Amino acid sequence: MTALAAIEGSVNTIGYGLAAIGPGIGVALIFAAYIQASARQPESAGYNRTWLVLGFALVEALALFGLVLAFAVGG
Repeated sequence: MTALAAIEGSVNTIGYGLAAIGPGIGVALIFAAYIQASARQPESAGYNRTWLVLGFALVEALALFGLVLAFAVGG
């Protein structure tokens, strides 16, 4: 029997690719909520920007943890 394609590389890269979908969706939801809140009440945009940056940093930290774990477990 002949193999049509060889699977090479680490499964960790596929796992991290799938794990990066969550933070990607999270960042999209955070920015969408900020844009919607600023459109509804423009005077509160400065106050909401603080929460935007905080939420963005926390969600991106999850993506960075996934990247570090992909390299740490992958060996």
